[in-house]
Amino acid sequence: MTQVLITAAELAGRLDSGARTAVLDVRWSLGAPHGLTAYEAGHIPGAVFADLETELAVPVQPGSAEEAAGGRHPLPAPDSFQETARRWGIDDGDPVVVYDDSAGQSAARAWWMLRDAGVEDVRILDGGLAAWTRGGLALERGREVPALGSVHLSGPHLPRVDADAAAALPGQGGLLLDARAPERYRGEVEPVDPRPGHIPGAVSAPTSGNLAPDGTFLPADALRERYAALGAVAGRDVAVYCGSGVTAAHDVAALAIAGIDAALYPGSYSQWSRDPSRAVATGDEESTGDGETAASASVGTMSRGARA
Repeated sequence: MTQVLITAAELAGRLDSGARTAVLDVRWSLGAPHGLTAYEAGHIPGAVFADLETELAVPVQPGSAEEAAGGRHPLPAPDSFQETARRWGIDDGDPVVVYDDSAGQSAARAWWMLRDAGVEDVRILDGGLAAWTRGGLALERGREVPALGSVHLSGPHLPRVDADAAAALPGQGGLLLDARAPERYRGEVEPVDPRPGHIPGAVSAPTSGNLAPDGTFLPADALRERYAALGAVAGRDVAVYCGSGVTAAHDVAALAIAGIDAALYPGSYSQWSRDPSRAVATGDEESTGDGETAASASVGTMSRGARA
């Protein structure tokens, strides 16, 4: 299994030794998507800012046909992403480290995209920027502008599913995981997408459950135990979605640490909920472990085409 994580001490050692390493700062969050200001105020030495909204996704206008077709953060075309990776200064064979200030919640998107594009050694900084500063390691200010890289990207190399495959997976014995916060999964709140709830048959697997109290990933055995309890067992197909395909990559990374391959649904709930032909479920569902899902006592109604 390709290594997923790198510690702050390990990264510092690589940088101090002069070993060639491309470092990407991927600060972003749903409520504060513009991380450039924070990056310029202080980042890991040599790190290049990676803009999730414009470089790790195709910008779309809210309410547009493009958003309905691909969700809020559709993946860029391969040739466009290759140009971006070269602007980040990446050459063929370069190890890449990605980090953010939210324990990998957005950095995992860059990890998944680069691995999907054929970059073999991509690691998430375990614990993110907090782990770096907690170790007393230095930051630098301003903006890093690297020399143009020459990386050649390919792919896709990682499994992914579309809306039809996500819809069919639970009924075919597979496991569909929802990486969003539990209250969004249940449909109690929905800050951005048009209909609250989740894809019918999906099981709640919030990314917060992947983390220890200090923001680092749980050990592999603990992650295996967590996902086994959710129904991720040997021989069962697993796919993950979130709001727009960003934080779902965090679950995919956690599953990879646990030794489980999982597909990503890039359009995720932002695409699903904008299609009036797709049913939406509210309340809780739990995996029975045999490819089916059982509604709990708090399961809500199924809606088709309703607006929040």
